[in-house]
Amino acid sequence: MERHPAGPPGRNLPGRALRAVLFAGTRPEIVKLAPVARALSAAGAHTELVATGQHHDHRMAGAFFADLGLAPAQRWTLDGDEAARVGTLLTRALRYFADHRPDVAVVQGDTWTVPLVALAARRHGIPVAHVEAGLRSRNPLSPEECHRTAAADLATVHLAPTEGARANLLREGIPDHAVHLVGNTVCDVLRTSGVAPVPPARRTGILVTAHRSGTVDAPDRLAALVGIVRALADTRAPVTFPLHPRTADRLAATGLATRLDHPRITLLAPQPHRRMLELVAGSALVATDSGGLQEEAGWFGVPAVVLRETTPRPEGVSLGQAVLAGLDRDRALAAATALLAPAVQLRIAEMPCPYGDGHAAERIAALLTDHHSTGRLPLREPGPRTPEEAPR
Repeated sequence: MERHPAGPPGRNLPGRALRAVLFAGTRPEIVKLAPVARALSAAGAHTELVATGQHHDHRMAGAFFADLGLAPAQRWTLDGDEAARVGTLLTRALRYFADHRPDVAVVQGDTWTVPLVALAARRHGIPVAHVEAGLRSRNPLSPEECHRTAAADLATVHLAPTEGARANLLREGIPDHAVHLVGNTVCDVLRTSGVAPVPPARRTGILVTAHRSGTVDAPDRLAALVGIVRALADTRAPVTFPLHPRTADRLAATGLATRLDHPRITLLAPQPHRRMLELVAGSALVATDSGGLQEEAGWFGVPAVVLRETTPRPEGVSLGQAVLAGLDRDRALAAATALLAPAVQLRIAEMPCPYGDGHAAERIAALLTDHHSTGRLPLREPGPRTPEEAPR
């Protein structure tokens, strides 16, 4: 397997430059693909970005393109319920690849955009590069787990963020030559963000985020979340809670929003990217169901209570930087108590980030441009098998 390639990505591709199209549908995808788009352009590739429209709220997607200096070549609109949006996304992707023939389609993570765009690309014989490949939660009820495993079957180039993710792909039978350990591109964004880690003595309060359907859609689980937030504010530290639009809608619909009217709870609208990073870096503790926030907390050396029973990012848990608590009030409070201890705060602040070193995008650009220039990127039908290779 090719590991971290040395030196900068190649700038003088023989023949025609690589044509890469990146597809981003949600706020985390926009953030994590931004450095890849820049690195590919710097490497001499012709790069376009398509906004697939999964996050239609301007605060969750549109504003982020501007914040990160990105201008999508196309912006798709997805209306209706989930079935309608999924159908429209697949239709738009199929039509896109019928009209455009890029050398590679680049997808990131585990939302609906990933398997649907990958399926459409493969239908038209276009290779797929999957950024953040190989994450696994082993949770059969997780829609994101289904998307990740489907992407493993559809991708041509698997860009694993960690050794654990790489090992997952190899165990699943992905050929070694197709799996590349590159790091997580969120670390590239954090390295260049201008937001610095904050010493533990200067951190204050608890930052809470929650948006996943498994956390907020069922009223009983949403009530459990609200109970945890109130208990943290009552007994541990003041809480800042930026509300995802989905979460705000569910709180209003169930009448639970009034339970967050508390002198030590500050509710915020979705925050600009840099401000959100400042909130993470300046908090003594993060309590979240977000994978991206787990990674950001790891970069800034901030401990995290993970409001889930499983996580596809086990590295922080293994190192003690994060603790799985689910939506169990007692477990969440116990985890918060342990992670707020001064000695633990210092230990985690000095811990290297378990998710990457901030140079993943350079490696991705080097790999894709090299695969293009050496002819290893295009899909090819396999030739006849030798007698030794024939199935028995």
